[in-house]
Amino acid sequence: MSAKAKAKSEVPSEPVKTSAPRAGRRAATLKRLAKATNVTFTLEPAVRRHIEGQAKAAGMDLTHFMQKLVETHILSTVPADDPLAMRLQAKRDVIDLIVARARAMDAAGQFDEHFILNVVTEAAKDPEFARRYQMATTGEGMPDRAAQRARVSLNQQMGRLAKTAVRAKSKRNEAGKIMRAQTSDGLIATYTLLTKPA
Repeated sequence: MSAKAKAKSEVPSEPVKTSAPRAGRRAATLKRLAKATNVTFTLEPAVRRHIEGQAKAAGMDLTHFMQKLVETHILSTVPADDPLAMRLQAKRDVIDLIVARARAMDAAGQFDEHFILNVVTEAAKDPEFARRYQMATTGEGMPDRAAQRARVSLNQQMGRLAKTAVRAKSKRNEAGKIMRAQTSDGLIATYTLLTKPA
């Protein structure tokens, strides 16, 4: 080996920079957020059955019902003008308006597979809904990234509760996978297609 070749071989090479695929980065971010925001605890079977019964009677799934219990505690223990209390109350108002709109549209025979999109689109035409939605997803001094997470979370809740309010089910393809649609206009970007038994 020549001296020139030997010198070249001993120079440390630059580390190759690789970027994780976007989907991989998103999955890692979601996992980190879930770890930071999820709480796990155990209930006695009798307690769970009782809470599930109350959730069903209220037209909610268990997760949302328990989340509402915690938020009720916060609203009852902090001043009404506290920024967190104001944001939580606005979020509740948004959800209540979505559920009421979903039930009204379903009663009027306006259910179709794009029901979630239609309910949110109609609700967004109401200035009071728009004002409460803005308050629920920005709050006072909330950083942009936190506001984005709040919007995603609230949008998912709106979809789930519109579906639950009219006892609909997620539409599935021939392979059994839940079918979703996308829109580039409006509050929500992705939503689940729905179906109901005849």
